[in-house]
Amino acid sequence: MKYIGAHVSASGGVENAPLNASKIGANTFALFTKNQRQWVAPPLTEKSIEKFKENCSNFGFSLDKILPHDSYLINLGHPQSEGLEKSRNAFLDEMRRCEQLGLKLLNFHPGSSLKEITTEECLKRIAESINWALSQTKGVTAVIENTAGQGSNVGNRFEEIRYIIDRIEDKSRVGVCIDTCHSLAAGYDLQTPEACKKTFEEFDKVIGLDYLRAMHINDSKKGLGSKVDRHENIGIGTIGEDSFQWIMSNSIFDEIPLILETPDETLWGEEIARLKSYF
Repeated sequence: MKYIGAHVSASGGVENAPLNASKIGANTFALFTKNQRQWVAPPLTEKSIEKFKENCSNFGFSLDKILPHDSYLINLGHPQSEGLEKSRNAFLDEMRRCEQLGLKLLNFHPGSSLKEITTEECLKRIAESINWALSQTKGVTAVIENTAGQGSNVGNRFEEIRYIIDRIEDKSRVGVCIDTCHSLAAGYDLQTPEACKKTFEEFDKVIGLDYLRAMHINDSKKGLGSKVDRHENIGIGTIGEDSFQWIMSNSIFDEIPLILETPDETLWGEEIARLKSYF
């Protein structure tokens, strides 16, 4: 089964996210469980937690197929001790919010060296940060999102993600989210079905398809290897519709959240319907 949705608003409380997802015909969704541009947020109330679970149940959303995203401020590979500690504490809070809501996945950008430490040292710090958070939580999988390779961000190469995974103590609680726009920008060709097949064969060889826990379904404004993260709506970017048809018709992408982060949210309902028509 394909689980297709979008990163919907949780404005007014996390309990509103399932309502917003249901309006666009989604059977999964992504959300922020707190303000993504603030370090600290009020704790979730029991009322919000109960209502979130109730709304998910009423609208047919499986808690293990929902893909929350952590704050954009967090950098688990921060080169400075103060920034690293702040990021780790914020990430732990995000994990605990997922625990409270009954969610099983937490999607996050791995981090950035800020050009102050080597890529390898940054990757080691990310792995240490994940281990630190996993040791204090239960049931939530840390889902590493591949990056476009902009600036000093790490995790744009499959080998870098594998480097992190190799250093995770509990490998049952680590996974990967592949963003199609980021992949193209990082130099992984997704512009034809044949190219998609080769790219995911490489993913399987380097990382392993068993670690694929989610995808972000985005077309790209920029071209192959641009290292520029600019999402586009489905079928009008440089990836093109044929490749999304290949993804939707391929069973290796069954049973995981497939999340739109395309820029024109007024098209999400139409895009979800179109993606569903491909299989």
